[in-house]
Amino acid sequence: MSLRALRTLVAIAHHGSFARAADAVHLTQSAVSLHVRSLEEEFNALLFDRSKRQPVLTEAGHFAVGRAQEILALYEGIAAELGDGSELRGRLRLGAIQTALAGFLPAALATLSEQHPNLRVNVSSGMSAELAMRIDAGELDAAITTEPVKPHPHGLISTPLYEEGFWIIAPSSIDTSDPRQLLQAHPFIRFDRRAWAGRTIERELRRMRLRVHTSMELDSQDAITQMVASGLGVAVLPLSMHDLSDLKGLICVPFAEPQCKRRVVLLERIDRPVGRLAGALADAVRLKAGKAAIHEN
Repeated sequence: MSLRALRTLVAIAHHGSFARAADAVHLTQSAVSLHVRSLEEEFNALLFDRSKRQPVLTEAGHFAVGRAQEILALYEGIAAELGDGSELRGRLRLGAIQTALAGFLPAALATLSEQHPNLRVNVSSGMSAELAMRIDAGELDAAITTEPVKPHPHGLISTPLYEEGFWIIAPSSIDTSDPRQLLQAHPFIRFDRRAWAGRTIERELRRMRLRVHTSMELDSQDAITQMVASGLGVAVLPLSMHDLSDLKGLICVPFAEPQCKRRVVLLERIDRPVGRLAGALADAVRLKAGKAAIHEN
């Protein structure tokens, strides 16, 4: 039994097909099939029902996937527990939302790299909901996301990092700063409702009983900002004070009363297989965010 075969098994369970799992673990489909056959021979049990169009986990398969996730979590946590108690070593597979990648994360990673040269951090981007699913599937150890919004995978725990407010942004050519007029009288460029931030905005619009006229629905905060700057409509976005200072030439008005806010968190599995590594990252991000807040004030 190899760890790579176990990762393949978990990937198939998460992605629902051998082909998509092959893309996720960077193998050919035939190699994925070979991994499954080797596990079935070793366990002396069928893991998938192949009589259907897409492979379906058998009862033995469900059991094997659960145990595989536990084994992989233990393995990934070994390096994190080694060392002299002060130096961190090992690998942290980290996901991050775009605002974190463009905000405090790069400086925090640079600090960690300087303090712990034997720590390797592999970073990938995505929306919060997607990153949570990847943690649940064992593809990521942790992720910087917004605070979980239901529905979300069970068995995850979040550590608060910093807070961002939601702001209405509009072209400077509009001659009002009244929130309700901005949102109801102009085309609305919506934050993708598959994202947790998008769901938060939608929930608040309903609470305020505001009907908006959606002209676009995008998953990129930068793209939404560019659309607004081009005069194509108004939007609601989560922004830090640093982000606000970069939005010159746009109207920026707090969204809702009191202002709607979100917490950015470090999300990881509740069993915390790389707890020390993730904890060090959380401390570094909070430090950078705290310094930025002092500077802005």
